[in-house]
Amino acid sequence: MPASTPPSTTVDAVPRRVPTQARSRRRVEAILDAAERLVVEHGVEALTTRDIAQAAEVPVASLYQYFADKEEVLLALAQRDMDEMDEQVARDIAALPAVTIDAVVAATMAAFVEVYRRRPAFVVIYLRGRTNAAVAAFGRVHNARTAATLREFVLDAGLCDERLTPAIAELAIELGDRVFQLAYEHRLDGDPVLVAEGVALLTAYLHRFAPGGDAG
Repeated sequence: MPASTPPSTTVDAVPRRVPTQARSRRRVEAILDAAERLVVEHGVEALTTRDIAQAAEVPVASLYQYFADKEEVLLALAQRDMDEMDEQVARDIAALPAVTIDAVVAATMAAFVEVYRRRPAFVVIYLRGRTNAAVAAFGRVHNARTAATLREFVLDAGLCDERLTPAIAELAIELGDRVFQLAYEHRLDGDPVLVAEGVALLTAYLHRFAPGGDAG
């Protein structure tokens, strides 16, 4: 079992009116599900609030009760999928028979692949939608928080030492993020060869910061 609690990297929820009644919650979920389908079919840039409302079979005015614009819909979708991803990562790390750098990197990357398989819209929004300023900003905030959380985890577990600075941890996360961007650039199911190379790259890099590693 891990020497510390598996990491969670949830970004704060997108500001919007939070539905409290079951009917309102179902309406919001219908809006998000409709947006998810449209993103997979047409991409981020083509998405409009009118199209989302039509696909969700709700009046446009109802959509605006919960989301100010399409960016808020996109970020709510990204947040929903990121929460699922955080849960998957924590669950998979907690299930590791032995906590090593190799195992943690492999489990984390595999968890991402599993959620991308279940949530293809997340691939389109998060990995391919960076031309959207709101999505790009969301990605940077999440990467920074992921880096801080995972750094704390590997230090607490004794896998790395203080030479793994916050800046270096963030660099590692950005490298992994870029691996996924390239692996999923042309395929919704990703390129397993590129993902495997990314696992090998990040594992070797983090070993430099293990106790006795060769990082300067």
